[in-house]
Amino acid sequence: MTLAAQRQVEPAPAFQAEVRLDGMPTQGALVRGRASPPVTALILDDQPVTLAADGSFVLGFDRDAPAIAILKVRSARAGLSMTDERRLRVAPRAWRLEQVDAAYRPPGFDVRRPAELERIAAARAVATDAQGWRQAFRWPATGRLSGLFGAQRIYRGQPGGYHGGADVALPTGAPVTAPADGVVVLAAAAPFTLEGRLLMLDHGAGLSSAFLHLSRIDVREGEAVRQGQRIGAVGATGRATGPHLHWGVQWRGAKLDPLLVAGAMPVR
Repeated sequence: MTLAAQRQVEPAPAFQAEVRLDGMPTQGALVRGRASPPVTALILDDQPVTLAADGSFVLGFDRDAPAIAILKVRSARAGLSMTDERRLRVAPRAWRLEQVDAAYRPPGFDVRRPAELERIAAARAVATDAQGWRQAFRWPATGRLSGLFGAQRIYRGQPGGYHGGADVALPTGAPVTAPADGVVVLAAAAPFTLEGRLLMLDHGAGLSSAFLHLSRIDVREGEAVRQGQRIGAVGATGRATGPHLHWGVQWRGAKLDPLLVAGAMPVR
């Protein structure tokens, strides 16, 4: 752990060596870590943390995560089960406003949206044994970033929610590839009102990706995909002002910044 990361963590002394974080808890960040015996389970703010056999795990911090997160650490010592806590200081970030020249609610939104949200929720509830969460994530497409994570969006003068992913401006038909190994949990045959043709991957351990506005989807629900495999093509379906890829990442419902998951956009 870096010195800067150490300053953001207030561990109970007994767990200093047993639970290590590789990175700084920050709003929108994915942080990797490793636990060693006698730790048996971890819980972050009431969300279970998947603990692999080798002790590896990931934690996600939402865009609106509070200043302090509580990591509960369960361990077994001398035949007894114990639970202690670590207070993690979550670094705040500043968010900007983005003006979007699109209708806040497209035609037919109120009628179609409940069923779409049910499908999205059902997909996010799927847990697979995918191991992509262990990999270093890659950008699913490279190009100009036209929309940043966390910015509040104003749709033709009407305030909307914050932007839950990163937008990459590319021409229709440009390839979209899997950022890490995963299993397809949603592949929308017909465009959704907002997301357009929507594709979702589960990477395991509560980590998932969503790809919006696609012109084409090249994989099927239930299919296992490998990092770098082509999974679709850029488009402008749904609520979009032009062709681009919206890539969103979540960990157990916490929305993460792709820039803090995959790093800076590669130079083309």
